[in-house]
Amino acid sequence: MKILSLLVICFVSFFTLSAVYSSDSATTTTSSNYIKPTDVELKQRLTPLQYSVTQNDDTERPFNNTYWDEKRDGIYVDIVSGEPLFSSTHKFKSGTGWPSFYKPLETENVAENTDYYLIFPRTELRSTNADSHLGHVFKDGPEPTGLRYCINSAALKFIPKEALQKEGYENYAHLFEATK
Repeated sequence: MKILSLLVICFVSFFTLSAVYSSDSATTTTSSNYIKPTDVELKQRLTPLQYSVTQNDDTERPFNNTYWDEKRDGIYVDIVSGEPLFSSTHKFKSGTGWPSFYKPLETENVAENTDYYLIFPRTELRSTNADSHLGHVFKDGPEPTGLRYCINSAALKFIPKEALQKEGYENYAHLFEATK
């Protein structure tokens, strides 16, 4: 009976989440005044993998993605909205094959939701403004948080510290002053 109840919950949750995250061709506006591009615009602007990960909640392959082994100093922003998400100062080698961080750069830019795609509940991460699927957070990370933010490279754009000012992220340059 417990298994049947769990399956029903998973089934209902899957279709509820599918309805919530289904995309249409209308432009979406969030409370930050960010206007999300239409589905058509996103398909034109993003690679098929970036679109599939950010808009369809897919996961890229481990050890075969752009930033899993990135070692340069800089920040990671949402590939769709450009909202700052993570910093290389919080990145660590998790051995999972995906970029991993122990905390977000801007917590208000990372929303947490529970998903049941693998039957057991997991904490999904989405960008706040663009609602891009980023990855998941797990409770097996290093100190000081004990968390592992496991992120799809396809959901990110890396801004190296040398390009922060040019790209409009100069207010994060202080993070890298000691690493010049």
